[in-house]
Amino acid sequence: QVQLVESGGGLVQPGGSLRLSCAASGIIFSLSAMKWYRQAPGKQRDWVAEITSVGIINYADSVKGRFTISRDNAKNTVYLQMNNLKPEDTAVYYCNAVRYQGGTLAYDYWGQGTQVTVSS
Repeated sequence: QVQLVESGGGLVQPGGSLRLSCAASGIIFSLSAMKWYRQAPGKQRDWVAEITSVGIINYADSVKGRFTISRDNAKNTVYLQMNNLKPEDTAVYYCNAVRYQGGTLAYDYWGQGTQVTVSS
């Protein structure tokens, strides 16, 4: 059974920091690209950051320089360190695991999400 369990969300003041975690099970974590998305109320789900199985990292322009994605293959966990948070970062943050084999999508799994609220 596949599980992606996010944690670490909460309420933080503008300028503050949070670290999100996503613990994975039931997938070949080391071969998976791990991604973070977020969805604000009434808006579409947006891609935030990704780290591939070989450690290539990319960020959305809106978070570049403030957020850092990392992974620990020994713990089957991906992290999102969020610094200098802004009210517009308020959203439900979702973890996503993707793997391609031979150019074909092998799997695409999502976590249940964790709420991040940035407010004074």
